[in-house]
Amino acid sequence: MRILFLSAWFPYPANNGSKLRIYNLLRGLAPHHDITLLSFADQPDINPHVPEIRQLCAQVEVVPVRYFDPRSLRARLGFFSPKPRSVIDTFSAEMAACITKTLRARDYDLIIASQTRMAGYAPYFEGVTAVFEEVEVGILYEDYVQARSLAQRLRHGLTWAKHRYYLRGLLSFFRACTIVSEPERELFRRQVADDVAQLVVIPNCLDVTAYRPFFTEPQPGTLVYTGSFSYFPNHEAMVWFINQVLPLVQAEVPEVKLTITGNRAGRPLPPSPHVQHVGFVDDVRPYVAGSWISLAPIWTGGGTRLKILEAMALRTPVVATSKGAEGIEAVPGQHLLIADTPQEFAAAVLRLFHDAALREHLAENAYQLVCERYDWTAVTPHFLNLLNSLHDTPH
Repeated sequence: MRILFLSAWFPYPANNGSKLRIYNLLRGLAPHHDITLLSFADQPDINPHVPEIRQLCAQVEVVPVRYFDPRSLRARLGFFSPKPRSVIDTFSAEMAACITKTLRARDYDLIIASQTRMAGYAPYFEGVTAVFEEVEVGILYEDYVQARSLAQRLRHGLTWAKHRYYLRGLLSFFRACTIVSEPERELFRRQVADDVAQLVVIPNCLDVTAYRPFFTEPQPGTLVYTGSFSYFPNHEAMVWFINQVLPLVQAEVPEVKLTITGNRAGRPLPPSPHVQHVGFVDDVRPYVAGSWISLAPIWTGGGTRLKILEAMALRTPVVATSKGAEGIEAVPGQHLLIADTPQEFAAAVLRLFHDAALREHLAENAYQLVCERYDWTAVTPHFLNLLNSLHDTPH
């Protein structure tokens, strides 16, 4: 098939969860289909001719990204629109024109629109069969239900209501939708629409073989957290851990060290001499592989955490909250440890510090799990089967 793939993220280097998913889906599609990639340039100095992408895609074009500015005129006018303000403010006429030009230059069998940002260009698809890849609902819903004040509940409630309305309007343009986990699919059916004929779980995945060269002997007493603070749940997680968990760990293991990677996004952390925030790094794998424990104390958000899958692929034991591990088919005590209070979380960390056999047990089981369920070679066939079924079935 000739496939037009639309992405809000240029997928290389694959240095965040969205890019990892997109890059690995492209790798799975490329041997079987002819792919054109249209992507926003989400970072400066994007090179659309980078070999890692050009060997996967017959044609690649990038369009300058427009970021959401809540103070802009378009965003302010968005208060009076049924559409989310972010959709109105970030709409790119250049991307719409690029889609139109591409579709008129040659025939395509299928369009894959990755995430809500690109699904929003569905009115420009000119009737081509389309898939909404990775429907997102979790974080906005949880912002609403977990609001702590009336003002927050009203604000987040309005955002969630607009998002639901907007998604329902988009669904008519798509023959199928994918979503990253069973809990997310149930939330979608319960809160957005329960009559979507094809709502298929395609879990996040990674290339396990790409992690093997980074296996190393970890440094004792070291913790790692990977995640950009531009995504609020990551910042929230680290504030909670540093304030409420780390002092309990330090009381027993004074030499404990925590390394945090990812964009700071101007968000501060509580001061601690035991915490090093290295900021954005080109590759998180050496940091994760070199640590005794990878943390995932997540409290909000949707989908599944690629940071957990990456740690599993690097044989680094994971301690997570129930929310952090949501959507991953991992068994507590067999693949990772789960803790939901500061005391339980500190106890889980200390247990792993003192029990080498448990660290090895979790690392080995988790590695087998990620190889069997979350490696891209295991996930891709399900995605290909979905696309083939759409191509083979008349619209």
